[in-house]
Amino acid sequence: MSGKRSIFEEVGEGEVKRGVPKGGMIDSGRRGARGAIRIWLMMLFALVVVMIAVGGLTRLTDSGLSITEWKPVAGALPPMGAEAWAEEFDKYRSIPEYQLQNKGMSLSEFQFIYWWEWGHRQLGRVIGLVWAVGFFGFLVTLKIPPGWTKRLFLLGVLGGAQGAIGWWMVSSGLEGEMLDVASYRLATHLGLAFVILGFIAWYAMLLGREERELMQARRAREAKLFGLGTGWLHFAFLQILIGALVAGIDAGRSYTDWPLMAGGFLPPDFWIPELGLRNFFENPGLVQFIHRMTGYLLLAFGVMVWLKGRRSAHAATRAAFSAAFIALSAQVVLGIVTVRYVAAWQVAIVHQIMAVVLWVLILRARFLAQYPRAQSVRG
Repeated sequence: MSGKRSIFEEVGEGEVKRGVPKGGMIDSGRRGARGAIRIWLMMLFALVVVMIAVGGLTRLTDSGLSITEWKPVAGALPPMGAEAWAEEFDKYRSIPEYQLQNKGMSLSEFQFIYWWEWGHRQLGRVIGLVWAVGFFGFLVTLKIPPGWTKRLFLLGVLGGAQGAIGWWMVSSGLEGEMLDVASYRLATHLGLAFVILGFIAWYAMLLGREERELMQARRAREAKLFGLGTGWLHFAFLQILIGALVAGIDAGRSYTDWPLMAGGFLPPDFWIPELGLRNFFENPGLVQFIHRMTGYLLLAFGVMVWLKGRRSAHAATRAAFSAAFIALSAQVVLGIVTVRYVAAWQVAIVHQIMAVVLWVLILRARFLAQYPRAQSVRG
């Protein structure tokens, strides 16, 4: 028992001083290099965006089949000298695209499309190298925060799968009477690129805030708005896939009037009996019609989500949903312009880049519905 204390004694006098807590329990463990990893993820994000743009231009310039082999390592070096170029050109002249569409192409014309495809593949190698150096560097130096190793490793797995799917796509156009790659394989390739981009963006947003802040924000989670954001994200993803089907068969250049198609609501060749279910992948009229109708439905759904988002109690969340809706409106306008200008590559590539912007802004709005930002009482 402690001895008697004077009523004039200062409170705490004579007691052993205890250490002052430094931070909460959530952040008391190993934090890892959250800031450095976030910068690394943002570098990967930028590279993937460029990759999507270069991939789109490769498709628009009909360059995707110019390299007829998959050499992940040896293919990093382009042809050196006239003999090597002649060998590559001979390989291209053996595939249907040359024989049925580009017969008589000069070597210089071949080199133009070759460099686009080579650049696309080279950029993929750069992305893989940046991921590997960053991931294993952080792993060896024990800088990865707890619970993040599997997430960051997943990005590498998806990147490797993307390379394999890219060759699976290209190989579809090297035999038979194919003049382009199979549209559904192109959609798979582009879809996975957006999935990878989405994971990178989500991880970067998570790492941009401390764990204790995220846990506190989670308590103010707007579940219904988060659910709507999730639905909006999936709906936009579906439209992106359909857009890839349109690009895969050049359906955007089939009907260039709007709002009608060849003067009617339905295109004249809406259903070609001999194609059967392949109409959904190979019929330009039907594929473009589906893309248009899905765009209208996505816009209508976007209006509803935006109106719900405006009711959020958090200013940052309201602004995020408004930004996503503005991007959606711009994308619809760009889609119409793309049709009217016969899918000219200058317009079509802007339309594709805007799809990236829209995708990320919807993802950001969804994130802020899940983890609202704290604000003052005055808002």
